[in-house]
Parts: sequence; C-alpha cells; structure tokens
Amino acid sequence: MSIANWQVDPDHSCVEFSVTHLMINRIKGVFERFQANLRFDPDDFATTVIQASIDADSMTTRQPQRDAHLKSEEFFHVTKYPDITFQSIGCAQVGERQCELTGNLTLHGITRLITFHTTFGGLNKDPRGRERAGFLSKASIDRSDFGLSFNSPLETGGIVVANEVKIALYIEAIKVE
Repeated sequence: MSIANWQVDPDHSCVEFSVTHLMINRIKGVFERFQANLRFDPDDFATTVIQASIDADSMTTRQPQRDAHLKSEEFFHVTKYPDITFQSIGCAQVGERQCELTGNLTLHGITRLITFHTTFGGLNKDPRGRERAGFLSKASIDRSDFGLSFNSPLETGGIVVANEVKIALYIEAIKVE
C-alpha cells in the first residue's frame, strides 16, 4: 500500500480513561467529543503520524457530581484548559500488527512525552465502500506530571485518587479520498 490520510470516525471510536478510587476499585470515564487525523501506510507503521484533539468539557463518568468536580479547578479546569491534544513524533513497529506511538500529550496546560502501545486491528470496507482501519491504543500517565494533584489521604492509609491514569483508545478511521 502507500501512505494515506485517515480521519477518526467518532461514532465508531471511544476515548476512555480509568483511575483507582479509594485504593480498591477503578472508575472509568470517557470523552464524548474528539477528533483526530492520521497519516499511515498499513504495510509500514513507522510512517504513522497522528494529530488529535479532545474537548475536555465532554468528559463523563456517568455521575454528574463527580463530573462537575473533575471539570473544576481542582482537576481538569476545563474553562482554562478546554482542549487536550496529542501530536505524534515517532512510531516504531514492534510486531506484525503492533507499534509504539510516541508523542506530545498536552493536558492541563502541560506537555509531556508519552507512548501508546498500539495494535492494528486491520482494514475493511464499510457498506458505503469506504475503507476503514481499526486500532487499539493504550498508555498510562501519572496525573501529577500534568499538574492534576488534588487528593485526600485515607484514614486507613493510601489516597482517594491514584496518580496512575490508564488511557484506552478504541479507534476506527476512514480513509480520506
């Protein structure tokens, strides 16, 4: 094949995160509004370039009170930092359908280098004849590296919200003709 442009289909994709709460359980959330453009060759993942943007205010954990707290100045501060962005800077193929996609994640006004462990799900055509590609990408970040440091100690030890945040991206992209 050759390098082509692809656009993420938000109706068939999901951007989710999870974090440990009270040291005993993981709480999941999703971002409902996001967009991303990709350039890649399915035969050579090292060619992959991604630029993505997430609307921070579109975050939901299905619990309105918690969502309001997460959107406040103590966490995402969505009025000051409305967008979360990712710009890839390199991709290394590590298996037949796996690559390590490295780039700059900007969250809460702070940019850090992160790596997504990415699996290529393959190619297929939708009922309209458009070519689609699927990906699963996972990464973990330390939220305190991005200035998200709100917490409270527990009387039995530990903290209310863990620092490690797991990110999972379930992506379906449409080839741009």
